[in-house]
Amino acid sequence: MLPVVKWRAAFAAVPPNVQGMFWVALSGLIFSTFMALVRHVGSHMDPIQVSFLRYAFGLLFLVPFFIRVRWPDVAAANWKLHVLRGTMHGIGVMLWFYAMSRIPLAEVTAIGFTNPVFATIGAVIFLREAIRLPRIIAVVVGLCGALLIVRPGFAVVDPGAIAMLIAAPIFAVSDLIAKVLTRRESGPAVVAYLSIFVTVVTFVPAMLVWRAPTTEEWLVTIAIAGLATLGHLAMMQGFKVGEMSAVQSARYLQLLWSALIGYALFAEAPGLYTWVGSAIIVGAALFIAHREGKARQTGRPTVEAAQSGPTTPT
Repeated sequence: MLPVVKWRAAFAAVPPNVQGMFWVALSGLIFSTFMALVRHVGSHMDPIQVSFLRYAFGLLFLVPFFIRVRWPDVAAANWKLHVLRGTMHGIGVMLWFYAMSRIPLAEVTAIGFTNPVFATIGAVIFLREAIRLPRIIAVVVGLCGALLIVRPGFAVVDPGAIAMLIAAPIFAVSDLIAKVLTRRESGPAVVAYLSIFVTVVTFVPAMLVWRAPTTEEWLVTIAIAGLATLGHLAMMQGFKVGEMSAVQSARYLQLLWSALIGYALFAEAPGLYTWVGSAIIVGAALFIAHREGKARQTGRPTVEAAQSGPTTPT
């Protein structure tokens, strides 16, 4: 017990931004492990069924969040937006799980990092937020990075890559809706309602492809739900203790974790185009995050809520 106390005391003495980067880097490792389990079970179980089970079991892990939801939260809820977000997110989740069963972990992760790019576009369209030339350039560069990974017209495009390219902007819109919702509703309520609606949305498609899971598949899907929840909590802890602009870069370690785990477990060696495209996407996302930081300092509107979310559907 004493070594644990000493470790906690030593960790508490570390600067808050370093603590935040640690938690965010840990969340990336958890998410990459979660993705590897999805890839494993998705190779012999329909991805839509896996996505439903992930959220169905996820409801159990979110019990503490449900306990924090009060009747005023329910009465004040904007149910139209919750239904819209839940429906879109549910579709995005099924596409994401399908992509996970088809393309390498590193590619899924890299394309997922286009979230800030699509969030910026969505903020301009739906939230009427102003966008200046430097950010327009960053958006275009980020999209070019994604196209470099997929290389349409130069290589056979896997349906999984197309699914992920569709899922990424869907998740960005979902995050933007969450930003609108959290202006008047509590965070736990928004998380709880999303989990319920995604479970409902994925239920019917899952029943159409349903088969009885094996004991191993039951255990793996429970582990998937648990890891997704833990990864989300670790990321939120990182954002809580550290400054967003300081800890943001640690998110991109997830790309390294995904590449290493993909190579170790599935012999997936990312090609040159994947690495170059990933570097372009990460560079564009970091630039957008930097612009967001400067905008917050000057009091201008930002799309931080859409950018601070995880790149995996937790």
